[in-house]
Amino acid sequence: MARFTFKLPDIGEGISEAEIVAWHVAIGDRVEEDSPIADMMTDKATVEMESPVTGVVVELAGEVGDQVSIGAALVVIETDAVDAADEVVAAPLTSAQTETAEQYEAENPGVEEVVETPPSPLRGEGRGEGQPQVETPATAPTPHPSPLPNGEREQKAHAVPAAEAEQKPHALASPAVRARARDLGIDLASVKTDSDRVRHADLDAYLRYGSGEGYHPPHASRAREDQPIKVIGMRRRIAENMAASKRAIPHFTYVDEIDVTALEAMRADLNANRGGRPKLTMLPLMIVAICKTIPDFPMLNARYDDEAGVVTRHGAIHLGMAAQTDAGLTVPVIRDAQDRNVWQLATEITRLAEAARAGKLAPNEMGGGTITVTSLGPLGGIATTPVINRPEVAIIGPNKIVERPIFKGDEVVRAKLMNLSISCDHRVVDGWDAASFVQGLKKYLETPVLLFAD
Repeated sequence: MARFTFKLPDIGEGISEAEIVAWHVAIGDRVEEDSPIADMMTDKATVEMESPVTGVVVELAGEVGDQVSIGAALVVIETDAVDAADEVVAAPLTSAQTETAEQYEAENPGVEEVVETPPSPLRGEGRGEGQPQVETPATAPTPHPSPLPNGEREQKAHAVPAAEAEQKPHALASPAVRARARDLGIDLASVKTDSDRVRHADLDAYLRYGSGEGYHPPHASRAREDQPIKVIGMRRRIAENMAASKRAIPHFTYVDEIDVTALEAMRADLNANRGGRPKLTMLPLMIVAICKTIPDFPMLNARYDDEAGVVTRHGAIHLGMAAQTDAGLTVPVIRDAQDRNVWQLATEITRLAEAARAGKLAPNEMGGGTITVTSLGPLGGIATTPVINRPEVAIIGPNKIVERPIFKGDEVVRAKLMNLSISCDHRVVDGWDAASFVQGLKKYLETPVLLFAD
């Protein structure tokens, strides 16, 4: 049988290694050509590796969470090609077998191990041609117990287990009482009774006063077992990126309150007349407002290169939208958001969100953002302090919409209010700029007709 070593191919420009996030095979499994063998994650995407040959898996590069360098062996497969002679390799003893052998040698010194030698496959070797072969079965030595001194033998003969010496008397009870005691975890022998058998009333008394005798109801503790979880794949990427962002970026967060009563009324009207177009949420309207405000605040639509000490202010708005998936938080990017209307944005948001949840995002849909929006939707919150998606310099977080009474002139009216958060990199963005930017957003969101004005 020939062995084929499948080396990890170059799966992306500038990628030197990839992380094993899932194995689809195990050692000993038979794989067919083009069948999946592993999922490998890079900084840009998760790629499914397929077997180039048919055979049996004999070696794997590591466990889930390990890093494999480009060009290193990922899987060794024993193919169906037949060599001139098969190589037979003796399997090493397991640790349990080794311990058993050592223990036997220690207890039986001087006993030689009898090993049966298989007959030679070549005829006539070591005996006459055609001579019958006689096999003598190996006889395992019979261990004999070592004699004990008389005193110790007498002690062992008269020894009585403590559990047998302290047996409790058998308690009489009806089947129903026994079943109830079993469910409660109560030993009937510990229950006091004034009659010849334990009754339900005796169990009730024991439950009231039995805690002093060490009784604890079963399942009294609702604590679950500790569960160690290895941080791998998407979760490890999130952990590394968030830690790097908080370590390198001096964050500050600004929050202001926005009256979105008119915006919500307009959104309801648009949805009532949308026809076959997607239903509008707050997010596409928010993105339109961001795109209209950013030209006056170009320092927010930027990326900061720490090592080069260069801030690049981008002309196009490639807007990242944080999306929650089963694997964790991911940030697909809406390219050229400034050129899309509210319905086009709603369509693209739906497409990217579905692709993110299915793990089908393309590499160019997961990077290159210039500013990010993160929203918990209806779950919301009073205020958030979002973490910047490095190397960007700003992230915007709309919060939950709540209804509250407010003053308008001398009147008290019902209003829909929303807090809007923005976190910025203080090395690039001043507090005045962040506050002014939010005031610009507020103008569009509180007067939503401006969103559709050129």
